[in-house]
Parts: sequence; C-alpha cells; structure tokens
Amino acid sequence: MTAPIALPDEVGVVNVGLPLFAQAVAAQGRPAVHVEWRVPAGGDPEALAALRRLSGPLNDRVDEANTEVLRRLDTGVPLLTAVRPAGEVVPGLEGRTLLHAGPQVDLEEVCDPLRRSMRAAVVAEGWAPDVDAADALLASGEVRWSPANEAGGVVPMATVMGPSTPVWVVELEAAGLSSWAPLGQGSGDVAWFGKDSPGAVERLVLLREAVAPVLTAALRDSGPVEVLALASQGVAMGDDVHVRTQASTNLLLRHLLPSLMAGEHPRRVEVARYLSSNHLLFLTLAMACARALTGWASQVEGSSVVTTMARNGTTFGTRLSGSDDWFLAPSPMVGSALYHPGRSEADAAADIGDSAVLELVGLGGAAAAGSPAVGQLVGGLAAAGALTAELERVCVGRSSRFVLPTLGGRGTPLAVDVRRVVEHGITPKVTTGILHRSEGSGQIGAGVAVAPVACFRDALLDLDRRLTGG
Repeated sequence: MTAPIALPDEVGVVNVGLPLFAQAVAAQGRPAVHVEWRVPAGGDPEALAALRRLSGPLNDRVDEANTEVLRRLDTGVPLLTAVRPAGEVVPGLEGRTLLHAGPQVDLEEVCDPLRRSMRAAVVAEGWAPDVDAADALLASGEVRWSPANEAGGVVPMATVMGPSTPVWVVELEAAGLSSWAPLGQGSGDVAWFGKDSPGAVERLVLLREAVAPVLTAALRDSGPVEVLALASQGVAMGDDVHVRTQASTNLLLRHLLPSLMAGEHPRRVEVARYLSSNHLLFLTLAMACARALTGWASQVEGSSVVTTMARNGTTFGTRLSGSDDWFLAPSPMVGSALYHPGRSEADAAADIGDSAVLELVGLGGAAAAGSPAVGQLVGGLAAAGALTAELERVCVGRSSRFVLPTLGGRGTPLAVDVRRVVEHGITPKVTTGILHRSEGSGQIGAGVAVAPVACFRDALLDLDRRLTGG
C-alpha cells in the first residue's frame, strides 16, 4: 500500500509566467519569487531559427569576433588633433553637397527641423541669399545630400553641414583611421535645433570665421588631446556625455585654457563668450571619438555587435560590424520626457541625430546610472540605474574606462549584441533632446528614445545569412 503524501507545512513559490499568480501567493503572506520570462524573440519563427544558429553552431565564431570588437571599443585611444574645414577632411564633400544625420532621406521625407537646418546651411555656405531661396535651391536638385556616417563622421540632432563647416578631427592611430564631427553650435537660436532664423545662420558663420581659427591655434599650441580620458573624468563627475556634458566641457576648456589665452585672434573675446556659454561643447567631440571607435570595430567580420545607430527624424538605422548595409525602421518618438513650460508630446518631432553612437561605446544611456540629469528625465537615479542595468543585459561586456561611482566603480555596459537584443526584446535607450516638430522654435525638452526592435531583427537575419551563406 502506498504511503500517503505528506504536504509541507511551509510553502514558497517560484512563479514563471503571469505575475498575477506570484502576487496572489504574496497577498496570502507566503514567500513568492517571480521569474520574468517571455518567449525569446517574441516567438518570431524566423528570428528564433537565426538565434539557434548564431547562438548554437556559430556561437564560438561570433563570440570570438565579438571579443575583438569589445577590445577595440574599450581600448582605442582617439586623439583630437585639429579643427579644419570639412571640405579639407571629408572625402567627396565638394561643390554643393550637404551631410546630415541618420540614413539617407529623400527631400519629400525630410522632417521639418532637418529641412530648416538644410536651409540655414545653404545660406551659410553662400549658395543662396536667404532661406526662401535656399528652399527653392534644395527643391531644384542642385544641392546633393547624404549621411555623415557614410563619409566617416557624425553630426548631432538636426545638424546639416557643408564644405566650409569647421569640424573636430580625431585620429585613431592604432587603426590608422580618422573621424570627425562639426563644432557644437551651442544653445538658443541655432540650426542644429531645427531653426533657420538669421541668428541661426549667424551662429554658423561665427563658428567658421572666429571659433574655428581660435581653436585651431589653441590645438597647435597644446598638441593632441586624449578626449576620452576627459570623458571618463566627466562620467565620474555626473556626466552621461550625451544630455549632460558640463563636467567634460569644463575639463576640455581647462586643458585648452593656457593655449586659448596665448592666442591673438581679434575676435578671441567673442569666442571666449561662446565657449563659456556652450555647456554642450564636448558633445560633438565625444561623438567624433565614438565614431572612430565604432569605425575600427566595424572592420571585424562575423561579429554580432551593433556599430551604428543613427536617426534622421524620419527613419532609424542600424548597422553591424563587418557590414555597410543599413537596416531601417521608423524613427521613434522620445519618451520619459521633460518638456519646457507650455510644451508637450503634441509639439515634439521624432528622434533625430547621430549621437546614439555614444550609447554604443559606453556613454549616454549606458552611463545613465551616474547622471542626475538623466535621473531628472526618468524619475530619479534609481530609474536611471535601471536604464544602465537593462542595457547590460544585451551587451558583451563592460567598459574599463567609463566607471560609475554610483555602482561601486562598475564599468558601463559596452558592445551591444544584436542576438541578445532580439532574444530579449530589449533595445538600447538613447538619452537625447527633443525638437519642435513644425514651427522652428528649437529644442522643447529632453528625454529617452527607445530604439525600434524591427531594424535589429533585420540586422540579425542578415548576419545569419552572411555567416551561413543562406
């Protein structure tokens, strides 16, 4: 005769599935642990088949490539060496040619902030006398435009640049390559915020005619600058080096101060006022360094690490290491937003800019846990920490140079693995500004944009095809 089953006096529950069951047990005063679980890749059969191959028979090959990509992203040392006109640095940037953020976009699909910035750039280049004439010139087809990323550089938000635009020049000696990004325009009446006012055009001219010569002379005097060493200090001082770069900017200006004081440019006092008021000066310089690192990483074949995330206000594009192919999805709106008084989501344009490259090298959303500024956007430092922790779930490793005092000196997440992104349905979160969608009034807030998963899925399937020959 079978002995009766003895039921335990104490019951603890591990619940997998709907959290309602764990909540019901806990409500009765019993211990319950809920395991958050969801079907990998949302149950998508094609994506699951690719994941089985890329994380199965091909896993060692992909992991080996990823280890090398992680090494390059973590150890590369980009140096700021010069400020020069873009036409002297960027291959093919000649004649009436403009460069913009994100993937390629046709004129009829250009969002309002980007269209206004294009007009301001045309006037600043001297191709048209005013913005109305600039608009007509753009519509005529006499001006060409293409993505900055495809020319080896990056631009922030709605920035559009022409051959005379001054750029930071960054050299990565270990890779034998260089990258670039335009000098930051600062705050207020500026084209990178989607404005085409006379003041926005004047700021572009100021950068070209006064700021660039002053900085060029200062860099000749100071010598190359190890930019990411400054950024690492900035992260320890509360920067995420995306929505907040105050500490890093101050460190850069302190480094250049003796050389700036030694300059003799007749407009140096005017330039000093611009530099002292531009708390985002370091942003585009950090972007240029990040683009140099991802450019080096992108040379590795067979890796599943994301090396491009960029958006033009209409589409969001991503690319993987070892491939020049773009994978696209609609550009998302910016959530977790803090709007200027009188503004709301109804006024907002979709996410725009190449600055998401920072999230790929351990900055921006990856460093959110240490940034009070990000905490203001998402509801406190605990929520900011959750952004960093979530990104860690889909990254290959951690940065050895960007460490967070708030997390006991732990490095920021580094090297986004498209396999993990698609498996978990967790995409990078981008800390960013928000522009007005239609009236040209500039920045109206800041927040966190969630990268769309569709383009990562397509990139995963392409990697699977490339590695299997299918």
